[in-house]
Amino acid sequence: MQATRRSFFKTAMSLGVASSAYPLLTACSAEGEAATGAAKTMDLQADPNGLLDLPPGFTYTQLSVAGEVMDDGLHVPTSHDGMTTFPIEGDADRCLLIRNHEMSADDQDEGPFAGMTSVSDDIRDKAYDIDANGLPLPAGTTTLVFNMKTQQIEKSWMSLVGTIRNCSGGITPWGSWLTCEETLQKADDNISKDHGYVFEVPSSARGLVKAEPLKAMGRFNHEATATDPRTGIVYQTEDAHDSLIYRFLPEAKGELHKGGRLQVLALKDRPRADTRNWYNPGTYRMGERWAVEWLDIDGIDAPDNDLRLRGHAKGAALFARGEGMCLAVEKTGNAIYFACTSGGEAECGQIWKYTPGDFEGTSDEASAPGMLTLVVESTNASEMEMCDNIVASPWGDLVVCEDGPDDEFVRGVTPEGRIYTIARNAHPDQAEFAGACFAPDGETLFVNTQGPHATYAIRGPWAKIARA
Repeated sequence: MQATRRSFFKTAMSLGVASSAYPLLTACSAEGEAATGAAKTMDLQADPNGLLDLPPGFTYTQLSVAGEVMDDGLHVPTSHDGMTTFPIEGDADRCLLIRNHEMSADDQDEGPFAGMTSVSDDIRDKAYDIDANGLPLPAGTTTLVFNMKTQQIEKSWMSLVGTIRNCSGGITPWGSWLTCEETLQKADDNISKDHGYVFEVPSSARGLVKAEPLKAMGRFNHEATATDPRTGIVYQTEDAHDSLIYRFLPEAKGELHKGGRLQVLALKDRPRADTRNWYNPGTYRMGERWAVEWLDIDGIDAPDNDLRLRGHAKGAALFARGEGMCLAVEKTGNAIYFACTSGGEAECGQIWKYTPGDFEGTSDEASAPGMLTLVVESTNASEMEMCDNIVASPWGDLVVCEDGPDDEFVRGVTPEGRIYTIARNAHPDQAEFAGACFAPDGETLFVNTQGPHATYAIRGPWAKIARA
């Protein structure tokens, strides 16, 4: 049974968050059940403009292309990446998009300060880091006001500056965006601070926020987060070939700046498990479930980039390039889905599901541990190639952005593990998709491409996609 719009909005609103953040996956199969093979897919129609190929009846609007001048006078940076939406209280026609930009310290010519030799004291004071020429580092986040009726951007500005390689992140139940630095770059002749942290951007901010790293959440190649509204626990992925999955237990729910405890995921009775299926194919099969335990880890600032190595030595499980992560509300409770870009025997990608236990994060959690399930393991590139950003959809499936060497697609994945196609990047650059998320009304799907560097708003008969 597919999620109805009524149940979708009721569930999301009861959590007090943006409706696009925590959709209801009502079509979920029973634990242990899985299916393989591609689902029926509507044929894509070639785009005469050479940008996006979409199914019949679907249209797109290209938005906020890199280099455009925003309302704050700064340029739209390149490398659009992770993204989310928030409703605007009292305004049913508009929503906010907060978007990452995955830029390096030496990308100033393509950043918000392109052509500038200095910035205002306010920008300098709010930036996390400044380069040797006195300019804030070019990555960070942009915030855009989107009109859902006209499908146009009405206002845009930089909301975080001075960071680098802001890749993905995640929404929080208290109305903010966690933006993650996918880097371990240390201070050098050009930059003054170490990087590799999570930063928080409140959706209520209508300008630049002061960039303050949440150091207690660890320093590693951060990719994405998912926050469980029931517990306030933040789950995190790491982009490395031998990555771990992390859990942050905050001292105060909803107040991450007050600190907390970092832990790593291990499989109960399988210390140092290798879930990648590279060297022992078939060890971890779709639909099987494994009990989880969480291990404390110290030295979380990791100046030697050894956090994952020490975590694995303690017993943590290995994953193949943990990237996209999202929370979905299911009939049986909340679930965390995450993508492992190069996982599986074919190295084409895996999607995992973590179901928190009834006593998650408490001293009693061993009596009802969280469970880990392999939902998808792609067997070839034509089925799904290198899954990256993911989001739960209003109709009960996952929407997945690809980041592979061949054609780039946006895929759908049913709760039973079947894969189908939603869009193709038709631009000659064939760059990755990123940042998939839905408008609060559930009618518009936003995605980014990193060639061209732009955001797209896609609309169409989603009910047909759901029945494909």
